[in-house]
Amino acid sequence: MESITLALAKGRTSEKSIALLQNAGFHFDDFHDQTRKLVFYDTEQQIKLISVKALDVPTYVENGAADVGIVGKDNILESQSSVYELLDLKFGKCKLVVAGLTEQKLNTKTKLTVASKYPSVAKIHFESKGIPIETIKLNGSVELAPLIGMADFIVDIVETGRTLRENGLSVIEEIEDVSTRLIVNKASFATKSALLEPFISKIKNALE
Repeated sequence: MESITLALAKGRTSEKSIALLQNAGFHFDDFHDQTRKLVFYDTEQQIKLISVKALDVPTYVENGAADVGIVGKDNILESQSSVYELLDLKFGKCKLVVAGLTEQKLNTKTKLTVASKYPSVAKIHFESKGIPIETIKLNGSVELAPLIGMADFIVDIVETGRTLRENGLSVIEEIEDVSTRLIVNKASFATKSALLEPFISKIKNALE
């Protein structure tokens, strides 16, 4: 029987993603926080779920390795993947922002150094404002970069802003509201519509 392959982002939103799928009628009994498995099937064998790093989800979907994906808007923007973004799942809410030392102003006349887990997002944002930048890709503790003079500013996601405040940083600009989204491969949307339409409908109903 033909099935849908779903790429699910590992990490902070995976538990809520699984809860949403369960509310929609798709149950993955062997999925739990401590598992090392990467591939799961729902009890009805309708969905093949692959658990991958968040930034990789749009790539799997764009290249057809997965028909659909559940991932944050931040990772969709960073990947620049060509996919259909169909549903805002309304959880994992935060903001992509430019942040820096609290007393620091954004000088648009000199080339800036920006540290980020999202170098593509940073480059596109600053270029749209006509500001040249050099990006430094960091995978963790991005807030440290301005404190040690490694970068002028950072681009990162924030929820409450507590980490910024505790490190003497503040939001300079907001770039984008972020939440978890359902994305779909463009070819699958056409060729697997008989499978995808009921799946998407059940997800929509579970959100209401």
